Amino acid sequence: MQGPNDISRSPRLTDLATLVRLPAALSVPGDVLAGAVASAGRVRPRTAATMASSVALYWAGMALNDYADATVDAVERPERPIPSGRVGRRTALATACGLTAAGLGLAALAGGRAALGVAVPLTGLVWAYDLRLKSTAAGPAAMAGARALNVLAGAEPGRRSSALPAALLVGAHTYTVTALSRHEVTGAPRSVPAATLAGTAATALAAGALPSLRRTGRRRPDGRAARIGAAAGALAYLTTYGGAQARAAHHPSAANVRQAVGAGILSLMPLQAALTASGGAPALAGLLAAAHPTARRLARKVSPT
Repeated sequence: MQGPNDISRSPRLTDLATLVRLPAALSVPGDVLAGAVASAGRVRPRTAATMASSVALYWAGMALNDYADATVDAVERPERPIPSGRVGRRTALATACGLTAAGLGLAALAGGRAALGVAVPLTGLVWAYDLRLKSTAAGPAAMAGARALNVLAGAEPGRRSSALPAALLVGAHTYTVTALSRHEVTGAPRSVPAATLAGTAATALAAGALPSLRRTGRRRPDGRAARIGAAAGALAYLTTYGGAQARAAHHPSAANVRQAVGAGILSLMPLQAALTASGGAPALAGLLAAAHPTARRLARKVSPT
């Protein structure tokens, strides 16, 4: 039997943009860029197709999330596209399927079987998280794993081990955001944002230190610009995301936790900038850092959470 949200309709583009959290996708290409630079010191033509693949898979996950959460959102977030009737539930599922197919197709175009070797498990984690794991203890780890794989998707096949430090730091950041997101509606115990803040501080410290750690490796020594870029990106990351978590730790209301989650999604960009600079591409890191304010302005129009 069809419910009101299963009725066939043509949603507006603005409704679909809200469904897939359009501005939040600006946090995705930086994963790929950080992986590419960490493994090869530069980007290659395939990097653009890999970025497009990752954005498509991210949007697919957002649409699938709302499809899976339609019943809960009807109570907790009635303004969301599906419970408000602006997007049908079947439309959300079709959107998720179509974007998943597009993401996998772009991955195959970017790097064939080697690229699909990362894109397929990434897709599996996204779908497993949305449909099964979100409310379980494994949920934050699954989402962290998906974001870490996104970094490795950008790395050169055969050199992915060089991108592992960046992947682990992006995964650690994602774990904190996912853990916080479980308390967006009801608010959190003070211990939750306090713990995630400690994790964020450790992540920022490690990201800022990566250029120095790599100086003794087999890759060329990092220059002064790389060290400064990494430190600046790490500081911006800690200031934006850490500041929001500190406010949530002081007063862990649902509103403050939601703000911290939103800040965490977009503050991934300065973290990616730090990782990209530490890989030896401070100019590309500067582009990522410059895009962060734009993403924050867009988030005021379409919520990233």
